[in-house]
Amino acid sequence: MSCSVDEHTGLLLYSKMAKDAEKGEWKEYIWNPRTREFLGRTASSWGLILLFYLVFYIFLAGLFALTMYVMLQTLDDHKPTWQDRLTTPGMVIQPESDETFEIIYNIQKTESWDMYTQALDKFLEPYNSTVQEQKNDECKPDEYFLQEDSADVKNNPKRSCQFKRDFLQDCSGLSDRYYGYQDGKPCIIIKMNRVIGMLPGKDGQAPFITCGAKREDTDKIGELMYFPPNGTFNLMYYPYYGKKAQVNYSQPLVAVKFLNITVNEDVNIECKINANNIPSGSERDKFAGRVSFKLRINTIN
Repeated sequence: MSCSVDEHTGLLLYSKMAKDAEKGEWKEYIWNPRTREFLGRTASSWGLILLFYLVFYIFLAGLFALTMYVMLQTLDDHKPTWQDRLTTPGMVIQPESDETFEIIYNIQKTESWDMYTQALDKFLEPYNSTVQEQKNDECKPDEYFLQEDSADVKNNPKRSCQFKRDFLQDCSGLSDRYYGYQDGKPCIIIKMNRVIGMLPGKDGQAPFITCGAKREDTDKIGELMYFPPNGTFNLMYYPYYGKKAQVNYSQPLVAVKFLNITVNEDVNIECKINANNIPSGSERDKFAGRVSFKLRINTIN
C-alpha cells in the first residue's frame, strides 16, 4: 500500500511543526517573556530560594565556628590534652643511612664514609658549647629537672639542661673530626624518642644503652666504648614538657664506638634501652626500646 504525494507532504509538515513546537517549549522554559520566568521561576522566587540557601550556609558556618571555638578553649597550647602513653619509647641512630638501616663504607675510599662524618657534623651543631651555654642551663645531674605549673599559672617557657657535644668525648668530632671512620673504629650516636612527661627511671637509676651483635654475629662485634660513660641518659634531661613549652630542649645522646669490629663482613647490631621502669620491647614492635642496623667496614677495594 503506497501513500499519495499529498499525504507524504502532510507528514513532513507535521513533523516540522512538532519539532518547532518542541524547540519553542525549550526556549519558553529558559525564558518565558509572558510570565517573565527564568528556568521556570520568577525573579522573586529565585531571590527567596537564594536567600534561603545563603542563610542556611551562614548558619552552618557559624555553628562550625562556634564548635571549634568551644573545643579550642579546652586545649592547652603547650601540652596536648590527650596523648598515647608509650611504655617503651623508640630509638634512632645517627648518621642516618636509609630505610634499610645500613652503614657500609670502605676505609680506602674517603668518599664512601665522608658523607657519614658530614651528617654527624650537621647533627651535632646544635650541641656546640657556645650554643648550649647561650640557650640552656647547667643543671644538677642525677635528678629530674621538674618544672611543674602552679595551679592555673603556667611555668612557661620552661628551661632546659645543657648537653654539650664534648660529653661524647672520642665521638664528639672535636678531637677526631672523622669520628673514627677513617680508622675502622666508627662512632654511632643514639637518641631516644621524646615522650612528654616520661620519667625514665626510678630510685635515682638513669636509663642506659647497651649494644650487641645479633646471635649469628656474636663473635664479630668486638670491644665497644660508650660516651657518656656507661651509655647513660642522665635524669636531669627529664621530664620533657613539649616543643612549645620547652623550646630550647636538647635531647641527651649516647655514642657507641666500635673499636675492633670484624671487617669485610656484615655485622648485624642491636642497641636497646635499659631502665628499671621501662619494659623491654616486644617482638611485635621492632622499634620499641631498641634500634637495629647493619655495619660493614670494607678494607678491600
